[in-house]
Amino acid sequence: MMRKTLGISWVLTGILTGLFVLSSAAQPQIRVGIAFGEGGKNDRSFNQSAAEGAERAKQDFGVQVFDFEPTDPSQLGPGVRRFAEEGFDVVIGVGFALEPAVTASAAEFKEVKFGLVDAVSPEKDNVASLLFREHEGSFLVGYIAGKQTQTGVVGFLGGMDIPLIHKFEAGYRAGVEYACAEDGITCRVIANYVGTTPAAWNDPARAKEIAAAQKAQGADIIYAAAGGSGLGLIDFVKQERCLRASDLPAGVSFIRDPFAEVPKPADYASLCSGDTRPLFFIGVDANQNYLGDTDNNPATLNHGLTSMLKRVDVATYEVIRSVVEGNFVGGIQTFGLENEGVGYALDEYNQALLPADLVAAVEAVKQNIIAGTLQVPEER
Repeated sequence: MMRKTLGISWVLTGILTGLFVLSSAAQPQIRVGIAFGEGGKNDRSFNQSAAEGAERAKQDFGVQVFDFEPTDPSQLGPGVRRFAEEGFDVVIGVGFALEPAVTASAAEFKEVKFGLVDAVSPEKDNVASLLFREHEGSFLVGYIAGKQTQTGVVGFLGGMDIPLIHKFEAGYRAGVEYACAEDGITCRVIANYVGTTPAAWNDPARAKEIAAAQKAQGADIIYAAAGGSGLGLIDFVKQERCLRASDLPAGVSFIRDPFAEVPKPADYASLCSGDTRPLFFIGVDANQNYLGDTDNNPATLNHGLTSMLKRVDVATYEVIRSVVEGNFVGGIQTFGLENEGVGYALDEYNQALLPADLVAAVEAVKQNIIAGTLQVPEER
C-alpha cells in the first residue's frame, strides 16, 4: 500500500525515499514512529541522537521504525497524529515543540504509547515525558573550558532564546567560573542566541556570524547549544583555526598555552604562524568531537574540545524497550549525571586536549554534583 498524505514523507529507517510499501503480513509486532523537530534527523546533534537510539532499538529488538521530518513548523502536529491514527505501538516526539501534538493525540488515542522529549505532557498514563538535567552536563564542559581557556574569555551560543537553553547557559557559566576561581583567574562568558523562533535551530549562517563576533571579543572556546545551527559554529572554527595576538581586543591577552605540546596538522603552522592559539568549539547532545578533525588524523590537534552529551538516544531506546518488554510507564522520567543521561565526551579525538589530571578533576566535580555537595544553577 502506497501512502503520501498531508505533505508528510514516511520513511522506513535506512530507505532514502518518501514512499514505502508496507505489507500487513510482514509487519513486526512493534511499530515505532518518530516525529523529529526542526533541523531534521541529520542535524548531527539533538534529532540525530534520537534517531540513533531508535536504530539501536531496531537492531536489538527487531522493531519497525518509521520517521517523519517536517519541512516547516506547521507540519509537526500532523506528523504525530498520523502515526497515532495508524495505530503505531509507540510514537516519539523529539523536542518541546511536539508537546501540543503529542498531548492531543495521546488524549484521543489511549491505546498508543508516546515518548515526549524535553517537555511534560498532562497525559500521564500513556505519555513518558523525558526530561534532562542539561545544566549538570553543561557545568562539566564549562569546567573544562575554564581550565583550558587561553584568553580567559569563552563563548556560549544558544539556539532559541527559551528557558530550556538558559539551563545550558547557566550550567556552562557556573562551570567556567568555578574552574577559573580554582586557578585564581578572572574569566568572562559571552552569551548570544540565534533567535526567538523555532527557525533558530536551523540557521548555521547566523550562528557563524555570532561565533565571529565572539571571537572578535577574545573568545577562544565557544559552546553551542543550538541544534543544527551549531554546525555554523563548527564550520567557523575549522575555517579560522586560531586566534592571533594582534587581533585580540583591548584588555584581552594570552594567559597560557595548554596545547603547546599537542601535535598540529601539517597545514596549521602556515595558517597560524606567529603568536597564535588554537580555536575550539564544544559540541552538544551527540558526540561532535570528530567534527573538529581537519586532517583525518585524531592524533593531531582537534578543534572539538569536548561535547556535552545529552543522551536523547538512551531515552529514546529505553522508551522503545519498555514497550517491547511490556513495562511502559507514563509520567516524568529524568536523565542526569546520576543515571548517565548527560555527561561529556572523551575519545581519541580530544584525548590529547584533556590531560589526565584535568579528567580526574572533572570526574571529581561530577561526583560532587551527584552527591549534592556541589549545586548547579538551572537559571541564568
